[in-house]
Amino acid sequence: MPRALLHPLRITLLRSAALALALVVPTLAGAQAPAPGPSPQMAAAQAGFEALPEAERKAIQNDLIWAGQFNGAVSGSYGPLTFRAINAFKGGRGPADGLLPPAERAALAKAAQAARDAAGFKVLADDKTGVQIGIPSRLLPKRDVTPSGGSRWQSADEKVTLDTSTTPPGGEDLAAIYEKAIAVSPNSPRKITYKLLRPDFFVVTGETPTGRFYRRLSAGPQGLRGFSIGYDKALAPTVDKLVIAIAASFEPFPTGPAPRMVATVRVSSDGTISPSAAPAQPAAPTPFGARSNERYGVALALDERVALSVAAAVDNCRSLRVGTRNAKLRLKDDASGLVLLDLEGAGAAKPPGLRSEAAGASEALVLVAYGNDAGKRAAVALPGQNAQAGGKPALKAPLQPGQAGAPAFDRQGRLVGVVTDNPSDKILIAGVAPQRSYGFADAAAIQAMLGKAGITLPAASAGPELSTGAVVERVSGAVQPIVCGL
Repeated sequence: MPRALLHPLRITLLRSAALALALVVPTLAGAQAPAPGPSPQMAAAQAGFEALPEAERKAIQNDLIWAGQFNGAVSGSYGPLTFRAINAFKGGRGPADGLLPPAERAALAKAAQAARDAAGFKVLADDKTGVQIGIPSRLLPKRDVTPSGGSRWQSADEKVTLDTSTTPPGGEDLAAIYEKAIAVSPNSPRKITYKLLRPDFFVVTGETPTGRFYRRLSAGPQGLRGFSIGYDKALAPTVDKLVIAIAASFEPFPTGPAPRMVATVRVSSDGTISPSAAPAQPAAPTPFGARSNERYGVALALDERVALSVAAAVDNCRSLRVGTRNAKLRLKDDASGLVLLDLEGAGAAKPPGLRSEAAGASEALVLVAYGNDAGKRAAVALPGQNAQAGGKPALKAPLQPGQAGAPAFDRQGRLVGVVTDNPSDKILIAGVAPQRSYGFADAAAIQAMLGKAGITLPAASAGPELSTGAVVERVSGAVQPIVCGL
């Protein structure tokens, strides 16, 4: 396992409770229109949803998946995807307010259970690998063992195959396997359609001329555990939806019995539906990443007292913190959207070298940002691609709110630029943010901004290409989370 990569929230290849799914239908990403900003109606629906016990919140999202309306992560957190999914399920029955009155909630539970039963979907403990995973047994009735000792489920015609895997501690690390998983030979017919590397897991999806595949691998104290599924493209309308449900059920390092994928409502044998009499539970605390009085962003420490970020992350802040230190605005450049922040107290930072030449068209870059991970801000590495928008520098990346200011590096670990936009809405497709175009301050803009403050960053010459993990390790300590108090 590689050593710590970011401080104070370090990228280490350890287990976390975060659930991220893959982009199952890549064409949806381009078709998804930007969502509207938060509305009072959605805020009211969110308040009602978050007053429910966590188990019920997750059960609703699971049921929405099976009803064919939700393709996000089952997190129990309420956002635009859940709001729209509930309204889509209601289909005009009552106001489009994002709320499920008892009759609609019970109808949702009944529809979801019927879909599960039709698929023969059950969450089970895999005795070969130790993972918990949902299996649609009617689609995958054949069970066998993989050559590596995991479990295999297949359809009767073998056009759909799901494998589980496990590797004990001490073997190849997650980042190295990820690099192999995304490698495509010029002579290979395989095409990678989505890739995501997080501290404790990765997801890779792709296509061949006749099929699709999805792979997820997670790291924890017990080693590496994961699953993969491959299927014929002709089956995509059916299997794509099931992949979302399978990924939502996957738990690589379970700590208890396999959960029942059912809602907290009763559906009797004669079809009568009624709310469950389950005892009331206190509402779960609001996740760290969803506090209404805070906004988040990313900063890049230039030395022990100064950090670089963007106006979208710090505008209108009553208080400002970078990492564990208080900060205040020193300089703002309206033309580029960049800002310089003075940091209180002492700290150590080794800034990355600045790339002198412009990034190539569609050049692959590595972003380092922070995301919400089980209620905490956790460092993440994201794929990016250099682009142009309206003749200005832009960056295509799978960003979420709170990632404005994320620095982008080339595969030699040189700073290429900083994301200046802050996504206004949490958009997920199958639980993962789609690639979108965002404003970007390139190396020339950074140099001009720093020149106004009499600051310089060392230029960095080209070197050997590095893995994603090695790029992140090279910028260790310089990338810090921003907390803006509103």
